[in-house]
Amino acid sequence: MMAFSNPAIGALRQRGVTLIELMVAMVLGLLVAAGIVTVFASTSNSNKAQNQLARLQEEGRYAITRLGTDLRMANGQYCNNTGGVAQPGVSGGLALDHLRSPKVYAVNLINGVGATSDGLADVTTAWGAGSYPVKPTASYSMPSFLFMRGYDCTAAACTPADPSVAGLPAMGLAEGDRVKGADVVTVRYVNPTSGWTVGTVGGSSLTTDPSTAQVQAFTLVKGANEPPITNFRNGDLAMLADCSGAQIFAGTYASATGVFTLSTATTDNFADGYPVAQQPASAPKLFDVNRDFQTVTYYLQVVSVNNDGNAPFTGALRRRVNGGDVSRGGSDEELVRGMERLDFRYGVEDSSGNTSFLSATEVDASTDCPPSEVTPITTTGCLWRGVKSIEVSALMDGQVPLYTLAPSDLQYSYSADNLITTLAAPSAHDIKPSDQGFVDPMLRREFNALIAVRNYNP
Repeated sequence: MMAFSNPAIGALRQRGVTLIELMVAMVLGLLVAAGIVTVFASTSNSNKAQNQLARLQEEGRYAITRLGTDLRMANGQYCNNTGGVAQPGVSGGLALDHLRSPKVYAVNLINGVGATSDGLADVTTAWGAGSYPVKPTASYSMPSFLFMRGYDCTAAACTPADPSVAGLPAMGLAEGDRVKGADVVTVRYVNPTSGWTVGTVGGSSLTTDPSTAQVQAFTLVKGANEPPITNFRNGDLAMLADCSGAQIFAGTYASATGVFTLSTATTDNFADGYPVAQQPASAPKLFDVNRDFQTVTYYLQVVSVNNDGNAPFTGALRRRVNGGDVSRGGSDEELVRGMERLDFRYGVEDSSGNTSFLSATEVDASTDCPPSEVTPITTTGCLWRGVKSIEVSALMDGQVPLYTLAPSDLQYSYSADNLITTLAAPSAHDIKPSDQGFVDPMLRREFNALIAVRNYNP
């Protein structure tokens, strides 16, 4: 049987799409692809912004928490503070006539300016500088400005002193510089977890002059939960403290035997007296002033987001302990990144009992203070011990620039610029990100906290 084929039907079966059909299909495909890419890009940008915002919130809360931990400890001395002591008044009652401040017998508690200046670290004002007192010639009460001091910083300079003289980086725009326009604060307190308990059976002990009860020497023995006696270095100052007061003095230390002997040289201790032994019932402890009387300084440093030394840059909150000197138990560590601004206002109570919030410069200059020390050497800077609370303002950024952000997304408020409720563009703020070497297109949020100074008790 023979089969026949139709040539027309075969031609129809072999026919492809026309050029017009192909172009229409391509256009439709491109439109669909463009829509998918647009949705993906929008979702990706939104996801990046949300992730940055979540990270920003987390790091901002952590930074405020760490700041608060140290600021609350300011002025702390073992199991007491620098608050007032009730003494018999002229009318027969009890009067608050002086503050608990360590009695300093050591000649060189501070001796100049620098990161490590004898017993204390991060000292920015030497004896006799400006209105500060000349170096004492007799035993004295540790003045208020050595317990706490803040620094107000603009994009150009800091007042009442330049913290870079104590070894902090100078302000600038390069990696490693201190961030322009960010305040600095230094607080000091005795590390309550350190020290050696004196007078316990089998523990550390002291030797006194039988006729005067003045201390002559200590023998340190490591007790449970106490640091090794090798932590104390020869040449360090010592502080004998209990829950009522403290005394600071100089001597020589032999780490092999754990014996600290008070120096009788007038170049080490003032000649008008020596520390007196405290009663064992008051739980006295001996501390290494150079290590245990901690100096904690907070500041912001410029860092590279990509850790390559190049832009983009952001700010990092740093916590510096004991001038960063490792031999004194010090460190200088980065806590969080993404902090551009840091401002402090100090809630102080003056001699009339009135409370107001002042800048560091105003606190430093005031002489209208609460009760003074037993043997005060100056009224300059006396209001630093009148600080009962500290208001912290911090501006955090998302670290990584997002160039797809709308202008409205870049707006933020910052209370230190008096923009408490008003959202404004980066260029409208007192200190602009561009002044600090940071780019504008980043998410920014302000964090605030009012921190009560735990040891305030005038």
